Amino acid sequence: MSVFITFEGGEGCGKSTQAKALYRRLLKSGVPALLTHEPGGTPLGNSLRRWLKGTGGSGKGENQKREIDPQTELLLFNASRAHLISQVIRPALKEGTVVICDRFADSTTVYQGYGRGLDFALIEAANNIATQGLRPDLTVLLDIPVEQGANT
Repeated sequence: MSVFITFEGGEGCGKSTQAKALYRRLLKSGVPALLTHEPGGTPLGNSLRRWLKGTGGSGKGENQKREIDPQTELLLFNASRAHLISQVIRPALKEGTVVICDRFADSTTVYQGYGRGLDFALIEAANNIATQGLRPDLTVLLDIPVEQGANT
C-alpha cells in the first residue's frame, strides 16, 4: 500500500523528529517505508540544499549566506523537488512503499510567497511543474508559536 505523507511547519516545531518517529514505527511494524526531506534527498538535491543555505560550493566565501533573487530560489527548490520525485519518491510509491517527506511544496508556498513576496500563481505553476501532479495523501502540519520554535 503506497502512501505519501508530508510534514510541514515552522522552524523548530518538530517536523524532522515526528517524521523519523513515524518512519521507525512503520519499519518496526513491518511496513516498507522511506524517509526523505526537502530540499535534498538525492545527491543533486543535497548539493542544491548546501548551495541555497550557503554552506557549500567552491571559492571564497562559500560559508556565507548567498543573496539569491526570489524567482531563482523558487526554481532551485523546485529543481530539487522534481529530481527527488523522479529519482526517489515515485519509484518508491510504485513499489508500494510509504514515503515520508520532511517538507514539500507547501513549504515553498509559505517561504517564497509570504517570506519572499512572490506571486502565489507563479509559485503554484512552478510547484505544479515540479510535482507533475503528485500530491501528498496526508500532510501533517505542526504548529507552535514562532518564539517557541525559534528557541529549539
